[in-house]
Amino acid sequence: MRRFLTMLALFGAACGANNAPDHASEWLRILHRKKAAVAPDSTQFKKQMYADSLAAFVARNPEHSRARDVYRRVQLDFASELASLGRHQDAIRFYRAVLSNDPRNAEALRGLAASLDRLSVSRQKLLALEKGMSQRDVAHLLGKPIPGWTARTKRPDCTIEAWYYRTNDRGVAGVYFRDGTLFAAEENSHAKLVPLTQPAAR
Repeated sequence: MRRFLTMLALFGAACGANNAPDHASEWLRILHRKKAAVAPDSTQFKKQMYADSLAAFVARNPEHSRARDVYRRVQLDFASELASLGRHQDAIRFYRAVLSNDPRNAEALRGLAASLDRLSVSRQKLLALEKGMSQRDVAHLLGKPIPGWTARTKRPDCTIEAWYYRTNDRGVAGVYFRDGTLFAAEENSHAKLVPLTQPAAR
């Protein structure tokens, strides 16, 4: 009888093993894509392929702890890269995605706070602007404006572009470029700031 029960238990374990999802081969394919994504000559396409396949794997296999950890790292790195490019609105989405599954993640909390701070500009930041700054310089200081918060006007002699930002007091500040060079800024889009008379450092 004991032998029969032992055989039955072994049979049940074998059946359970056959019914368990086999992640190994798919995970190996993802690791292969990771190797291609982090290679020195990697392309954006290969990086995106790796990120997409990893996200799909985690969605199908939420119990795979190693995949969750790796995907969290990818999300944090991507958010950091977006923030460095001034794309704070996009970075916030990734930080919040990480925090939805890991509410105490210190890196995500710091990144989220920093990106939120960059989205709402202070008077001090606006006053740090200097006449002659490039759009890249301004984006580094204030971050890029939220999509849709820009205006572009072509004139016979130049092109005027306006970037708008939400301020800490819930107003809207305007920053203005002539042919890609900063020439004016307004707080709340109607109260002019101190004239930008200092040339940008070269």
